[in-house]
Amino acid sequence: MGELRGTHVPVLLERCLELLAPALSRPGPRVHVDATLGLAGHAEAVLAAHPETVLVGLDRDPEALAHARARLDRFADRIHLVHAVYDELPAVLAGLDLPGVDGVLFDLGVSSLQLDAPDRGFAYAQDAPLDMRMDQSAGSTAEEVVNGYSHGELARVLRVYGEERFAGRIASAIVRERERARITSSARLAELVRESIPAPARRTGGHPAKRTFQALRIEVNRELAALETALPAALDALTVGGRLVVLSYHSLEDRITKQALAGRARSTGPVDLPVELPGTGPTLRLLRRGAELPGTAEVAANPRAASVRLRAAERIDPDAEGGRPGWGGRERPHRGGRAHNGGMGTQGEG
Repeated sequence: MGELRGTHVPVLLERCLELLAPALSRPGPRVHVDATLGLAGHAEAVLAAHPETVLVGLDRDPEALAHARARLDRFADRIHLVHAVYDELPAVLAGLDLPGVDGVLFDLGVSSLQLDAPDRGFAYAQDAPLDMRMDQSAGSTAEEVVNGYSHGELARVLRVYGEERFAGRIASAIVRERERARITSSARLAELVRESIPAPARRTGGHPAKRTFQALRIEVNRELAALETALPAALDALTVGGRLVVLSYHSLEDRITKQALAGRARSTGPVDLPVELPGTGPTLRLLRRGAELPGTAEVAANPRAASVRLRAAERIDPDAEGGRPGWGGRERPHRGGRAHNGGMGTQGEG
């Protein structure tokens, strides 16, 4: 397995434990899914806090799984670690003969293991082969995307997944460069992106290549398509009283999460009826209004947590008395919003 690469500090750890606790502390054995296991920081804390809970941990990165298995060795009789992408959750649960789960955590984005490993190609600040696959045993690399996509396809990826306003200029620079020589290194790509962006725009918003590298990573790993499938599947798997927590790191992930949760937190019945028709009530209760942001102490301790957005919900019975759309009920929304200090973190860790 080798020495651990990257620094692992779970994002908003205490807050995640607080939100999951009512579901996992109920009497009897409980099942918790960590859909993005990573280096297992969140998973380890959940297993330690809930001695009767069984963990199902998914990750597409074999290296991360190996480190997670070693970290969780003392819980070996309560864990099922699976090499899978989170949109494969239904098949994973079926294979384990688990009809329902009580907790689910998605900690999206790229993990510190991947980001800090020079040979993985995720970081624009380090020269490495253009790979960017979270699972290096399958799929196309960023090098294949950069050198194989048409100008229009490249511009679309950068504009949609990176929200890059200079997508067309960057795509043109890439096409010109690859006509001379194949683009194979992250450093050369970062340089091309920087040269394509006007000087005034380079002075704000961080590294000029940040959005391009994000877009390529999302494209290579099909992150958003997988999330659009995985979230409904996870919500379907939750038992009544079960809870889901999602940590997102950019607006595209957060928008998908918001829409998936909001759709189930509303009634589907006719609005002009005085009573709710059976089966048309909301099936989710949002645990806070809007997305929860990291506190200043968390960001100061770990700048990678600066962009995190947390959303959480609880599965409810649509026919139960008092079931209603929106948020509220047994748990008041967390106060403090931007000033909340719920632990220190690093982006995209399990």
